Parts: sequence; C-alpha cells; structure tokens
Amino acid sequence: MKNIAILVPKGAILGSIEGPRLVFSEVNALLQRMGKPPLFDIQLVGLTHETPVCGGLYSVYTPLLTTDLATTPDLVVIPAVDGDPAQALEANRAFLPWITEQYHAGAEVASLCMGAFLLAATGLIDGRHCTTHWAAAHDFRRMFPAVELVENLVITDEHGIYSSGGAFSYLNLVLYLVEKYAGREMAVVCAKVFQIDIERVSQSAFIMFNGQKEHGDEPIKKAQTYIEDHYQDKITVEQLADMLALGRRNLERRFKKATSNSVVEYIQRVKIEAAKNSLESSRENVNEVMYQVGYTDPKAFRSTFKRLTGLSPKQYRTKYNRDLAAAF
Repeated sequence: MKNIAILVPKGAILGSIEGPRLVFSEVNALLQRMGKPPLFDIQLVGLTHETPVCGGLYSVYTPLLTTDLATTPDLVVIPAVDGDPAQALEANRAFLPWITEQYHAGAEVASLCMGAFLLAATGLIDGRHCTTHWAAAHDFRRMFPAVELVENLVITDEHGIYSSGGAFSYLNLVLYLVEKYAGREMAVVCAKVFQIDIERVSQSAFIMFNGQKEHGDEPIKKAQTYIEDHYQDKITVEQLADMLALGRRNLERRFKKATSNSVVEYIQRVKIEAAKNSLESSRENVNEVMYQVGYTDPKAFRSTFKRLTGLSPKQYRTKYNRDLAAAF
C-alpha cells in the first residue's frame, strides 16, 4: 500500500487537489474490480481542518493535519496555488519544514504546476531541475535562481522529486506516477478513462512569449520595444548597442539580467511568436510566413521554430490554424 498525502494549501486551485485524488482513486477502483487489493491510501492533509481555496470561493475539509501523520507518507503531492506566488508562499510557509522533513525521512515529493514555488522554497531542489507553468517562469527564476528551471518540459523526475508543467498538464505527472507505482498497463487504462494524452513530454507548443518588461532598466526596455517593432528586419547586437550608446558586453549582460534571455534569444523568440500568430490565423504558406518575420534560410527558420515550440511550422499550423480546424 502506497500512502499518498495530498496537501491542501491556502489558496490552492481546487482541480489540482481533486484531480490527483480522482486518478489515484480510480486505480484503486480498477484493482478492486480485478479482485485485487487497493494500491493507494489517499489522504488530504492541511494546516487547518478547513482551508479556503480558489480565492475563497470554496473550502476544503482536511481530516488530517500535518501534525497528525504518525508515519512518513510514500508520496507528498503539492497542488498548484493561485494568485501572486510570493503571497501564496507566505500563506503556506508552515508547510515547508514539514515537506522537507518528510522527504528526508524517505517520502517522494511531487509539485503540480504553481506548486513548484512551494517546492522550491524548501530548498530541496537547489541545483536541480524543475518545471512549472510557462507563464510563471520569470517570477520563478527571480525568486529561486538556484533552481534549474526547464519550463519547456511537462515532467521532471530527479532524486525522488517530481514537478509538472502548467495547468492541466499535472495530469501527465499523475499518470507518470501511476505508471511508476502500478505499471504501464494501469497508466494506459487511466489515460483512456480520463482522456489524457499520456505521451506529452513538452509544453513548448503552448508557450506564448511576452517579453519580460517588469524591470527598471529603461535602455533595455527601449531595446525590447525596438526588437518587437522591427522583428521583420535583420537586427544585430552591435546595432542595438550603438543605438543605446552601450558597449556590447554591457548590453548583453544587462539584457540577460532583465529579461532572462540573451539578445539573440529574444530576437528569435519575438520572430517565432509572430510566425506562430501568422500560422494560426492566415492562409500564407510556411515560406511566406518565414519571410514575413525576417528569416531567409528555411533550415534555420524550421530549426529555431521546432526548438522553441516542439513542433515544425507545418505541424503547428495543422494543430492551431482556425481555418484548417473549421474544415474538419
């Protein structure tokens, strides 16, 4: 029997509490229908017996408090929290020493989406990989620079600590854990029951790039604006440095610090985001879109596009173009 403790943080997203509970419970139900004993003992664990979630719209009753658990669980699940990450972290700080204690006593730990902020605050993943919702990547890097964030991944698995990407991709991590504990066949059955794409490994195709401008470096903001207004042109680092009267190395250092991207990465991301928008909404072919966003080398365009989105331009258009979708 695997003992699973699903935490109920203040301000949690209700679905990321109930979703794992449902999937793990379904495994038990399937096993019982096969005449086998249940595999999971699932408990909701909180700091108080009644916890407000979803901005106070709901309350979750938790029979067990962290202080009630007499034995170390096999798995601690940290659901996603809503709202400002720093405020959510402060409201749930009392969980942190408990999570750390359980891990050092032998428990595995899994964070779902924005639950990664609570996981990172324990210090357990300093120097290790973690993923979270792509929209929170900048805040995460700013708050936890010692963690190696890999926001393009749906799942990370390192030293008994797991994390999942954004929103409902937490279900992919839950299936991953079901496969680990109950086998591939059971994971496939659950994927079919809950209609989850079990093979998803990347959330790159869902990322919408919006250049980080919540910083106080005005020359860098000017450079960002110039890139976004002239992405069709060939822009060089030297050109931007001259425009801002900065040395190249100084510009690159400040740009990376302010945006978490190098200048070249930022230019590529802006161009590819424009290409994605065209592929989603227009009838232009891939080469026409490529030229519109300032690429002249088809191989370089396709390589950069796939690296940033996980899909080829043609695959992306087939997946997201409104006219193509309406044709089926």
